[in-house]
Amino acid sequence: MEAVRVRITVNGDEYVRTVPTSMTLLQFVREELDLTGAKEGCGKGEGGACTVLLDGIAVNSCLVFAYQCTGRSVITIEALSRDGLLHPVQEAFIRHGAVQCGFCTPGMIMSAIALLASNPLPTQAQIREAISGNLCRCTGYKAIIESIDDAARRMAGWAGASTSDAAER
Repeated sequence: MEAVRVRITVNGDEYVRTVPTSMTLLQFVREELDLTGAKEGCGKGEGGACTVLLDGIAVNSCLVFAYQCTGRSVITIEALSRDGLLHPVQEAFIRHGAVQCGFCTPGMIMSAIALLASNPLPTQAQIREAISGNLCRCTGYKAIIESIDDAARRMAGWAGASTSDAAER
């Protein structure tokens, strides 16, 4: 098996490793760095449980080889909380009961983070589109969509706005 040297920045820290060319980014963060937030759901890019941000874009880390990330920046769910405080999206997921078994949650949250970085006040239709690559077998998506909508409004200073107000945007 061929190996390659990679230099990847993950959650702000640079890592240099020699890894097999067949190693995925998901395997790299889980096995080399012991960052187990991203989950392997299907290994085929259809479930979204493995979603991380690669240079700010939500990607299925099971579909990207680690060597393709040399010189690039990866953010995983582990980087979101700061000084013991959860990110507003994480708080909203808890507040709205969007976390059930929790398997899909890291991927859903990372997809939401990418959406809100590019569109701070998305409509619910835009939220649905942004998480369309993330499968959940527990919640039925209603609580997840409400969570992302709530987090967006709170982050934008719309804390008092109702869901119907957001739907009018």
